[in-house]
Amino acid sequence: MCGICGELRFDLSEPDMEALKRMTAKLARRGPDHEGFFNGGALVFGHRRLSIIDLSAHSDQPMVDDDLKLALVFNGTIYNYKELRAELVEMGYDFFSDGDTEVILKSYHAWGEHCVQRFYGMFAFALWDMRDKSLVLARDRFGIKPLYYALDGARLRFASTMQSLLAGGGVDTSINPVALHHHFTLHSVVPAPHTMLSGIKKLPPAHTMKFTVSGEVTLRRYWSLDATRPAVALSEQEWIAATRTVMARAVERHRLASDVPVGVLLSGGLDSSLLVGMLADHVDDLNTFSIGFEDVAGETANEFEYSDLMAEHFGTRHHRFSIPNSEVLARLPDAIAQMSEPMPSYDVTAFYLLGEKVSEHVKVVLAGQGADEVFGGYFWYPRMDAASGTPLERFSQHYFDREHEEYLAMVTPDYHVADVTSTWVASELAKPQADEFLDEVFRLDVTALMVDDPVKRVDNMTMAWGLEARVPFLDHELVELAAHMPPSLKLKEGGKFPLKAIARGVIPDAVIDRPKGYFPVPALKYVRGDFLEKMRAILNSEACLHRGLYQRAYVEKLLADPEAHLTRIQGSKLWHLALLEWWLQINVDGVSSIPA
Repeated sequence: MCGICGELRFDLSEPDMEALKRMTAKLARRGPDHEGFFNGGALVFGHRRLSIIDLSAHSDQPMVDDDLKLALVFNGTIYNYKELRAELVEMGYDFFSDGDTEVILKSYHAWGEHCVQRFYGMFAFALWDMRDKSLVLARDRFGIKPLYYALDGARLRFASTMQSLLAGGGVDTSINPVALHHHFTLHSVVPAPHTMLSGIKKLPPAHTMKFTVSGEVTLRRYWSLDATRPAVALSEQEWIAATRTVMARAVERHRLASDVPVGVLLSGGLDSSLLVGMLADHVDDLNTFSIGFEDVAGETANEFEYSDLMAEHFGTRHHRFSIPNSEVLARLPDAIAQMSEPMPSYDVTAFYLLGEKVSEHVKVVLAGQGADEVFGGYFWYPRMDAASGTPLERFSQHYFDREHEEYLAMVTPDYHVADVTSTWVASELAKPQADEFLDEVFRLDVTALMVDDPVKRVDNMTMAWGLEARVPFLDHELVELAAHMPPSLKLKEGGKFPLKAIARGVIPDAVIDRPKGYFPVPALKYVRGDFLEKMRAILNSEACLHRGLYQRAYVEKLLADPEAHLTRIQGSKLWHLALLEWWLQINVDGVSSIPA
């Protein structure tokens, strides 16, 4: 829901309104329903609205409350806004709209920055307090909604996408060597505050950042995840019962906070199927959506067998889309142009193409992302658990895309750094409030890694079509419950045991007991034909050679036999290199196409 941007000056000069208009225009696809601006002197806001709650003009943004001396731009949804509104009315607040945006304004006036701890939802917002001329930026607990910023001694600029900040101009676009190391080690994850570009940072999840007009900055964490066992041990059945209760509450929150119909992205896997099963009795004529691609190298590129079964079982209004590989290749530049950060995961493009189709039918969909991280569904978790060595060694040998030595052989000396990723991962795993090694891993995944993969791509690729994707498995109450569970319970029966248990009797057993699938686009994994030639053209282009990022011997090795070089989680190393270079050419260099 929406795209936000703004500028705050620290040097007593006026903000650049022309730059703000360019930044706002770049967010139009995130918010096709309304454009608005606010000028508060040292501070200006831009906003593009996707109308989901309170479709009237009363909830247009920027929203200004002249009585409270507050102004706000907000992206996201506060699922418990009606409960908070009722509490605020009891406290004496009057409301002029019926949406969640005004609830944030009143909540801030009532409780200050601590208001974020009361919010159930996904959000990124900027709030200007005219009383003391301060600006507060905030981001939800899991970074479901993005918030990027560029800060120097004279000004702050912020936006929902990096492209918006680039449109404003004056950004240092040199490559950040630390981010580069993270990107190529953690399959494109770049933990906040870093981004690939030196001049742009991102607000960490679960944080607020306050700025004064004199340039003072205060960063605060307002939430952390406790991954320890409860004082009173629970039985397996008690854990399952608690999961059922909290999951039902989360799905209901995500369904009800909307004044437009809500659909489901139905992959045919356990997670999205469980969402359909829990919604079917509450939503008449439920829309479900599936996508598939052409098989490559004998790898099936759709899960229609199971999504069709689910749609028939629950009688949903099902929409099934089959995309030929020729269309995938043709549309890749469009998808890359919408990536706020370079994202080589295969399903990024799938989400982009699916989002285009789904947006023709609904404005809001529920998606199953986050369930694997929260409930232990990936194949590498038991392998890490069985491994020996330090926590870092157990983690890295099953997760890192490449060792530090290979990284040094891949990039040119100008981009060499120490093994910063190992240092960061070791520090994150060693944080307190985790009982077992896998508790440390799950916490790291949920609070940091997942933010960039897969959560970022879901927001990025759906909002590119004015489609809001909601992720009930990242309801913070549900995540907190799962974090307290023994890891062995989550890994039972191949992983995600609590979800399988609550799904029995709700969805068909064939879906629960099927082998785990992934959202496949095998043409980007088994690189051949036109896809290989496109990647060759990118990596041999004048722009790539001039950039001097990759060592040519490494590139030639991958090009000679691309299918022989896969990461530990089965990603194409060649596509990873090509995607980053293509992203830089499209989004930074401004080159729309690369000659074949």
